Amino acid sequence: MGENSRNVQTNCRYVAMDFSGHGLSSHRPAGSPYHLLDYVSDVRRVAAALRWRRFTLMGHSMGGSVAGMFTFIYPEMVDKLILLENLGFLLAPEDTEAWLKSKRMAIDRLLSIEAKQQAPRAYSPEAALQRLLEANRHLTAEGGAILLQRGATETPAGLVYNRDMRVRTQSREYLTVEQCVKLLQKIKDRVLIILAQDGLLVPHKLESRNDFVKSLREAFECTLKEDIQLVEVPGSHFVHLNEPEVVSGIISNFMTAQNTRARL
Repeated sequence: MGENSRNVQTNCRYVAMDFSGHGLSSHRPAGSPYHLLDYVSDVRRVAAALRWRRFTLMGHSMGGSVAGMFTFIYPEMVDKLILLENLGFLLAPEDTEAWLKSKRMAIDRLLSIEAKQQAPRAYSPEAALQRLLEANRHLTAEGGAILLQRGATETPAGLVYNRDMRVRTQSREYLTVEQCVKLLQKIKDRVLIILAQDGLLVPHKLESRNDFVKSLREAFECTLKEDIQLVEVPGSHFVHLNEPEVVSGIISNFMTAQNTRARL
């Protein structure tokens, strides 16, 4: 597993993981697909290697789903959970046929990628950045350049992306809204969720197929309002990367407050 480790002030240390198939971490063996629970297992392995018994978890987007699932499975190990542009779960199709279609698409895409595997293509630094920005409209050029520091490797021919293309076929863990609410209630008062106003989870901007998010947001308002810190900030899906000052104070206060509801 690739990681960045750094001291923050004198009393806080963070370890930033590269999930398998991402950044500087190795890829899964040939024939082995990517599953959400495998990423959860990776977090558990890192915690074991560091001999951490209790810690704070923070994840963005897919990383938030991994952090949320880890917390639900190992609640005694997580002091606080911080989710950026994620509600703790991957989006689930509520329609049975849509669920089956998503599973079929994942398998077919995996087989297609495996059949077409070839030597990774090299790009100039400018082309590599441009391609990344075109695929991620929420990224700024500065943010994209930061991601490429671990997301690409310099070769004599140019930059080669490190990501295993098979991660796009990840097998997800689908939950109902009722299950989500019950799980979040189990870890109440130690969860901070930060959503960007121009991000991917703003209800009125979602496509109809993402009614799951709208239903879960309604559950937050009706059932979880007193238990979960839910904060909306200006910015896009990569607000923490593009404008870290927008979220850094909120996160710092949440991490240092004895009563997590008192100082936001």
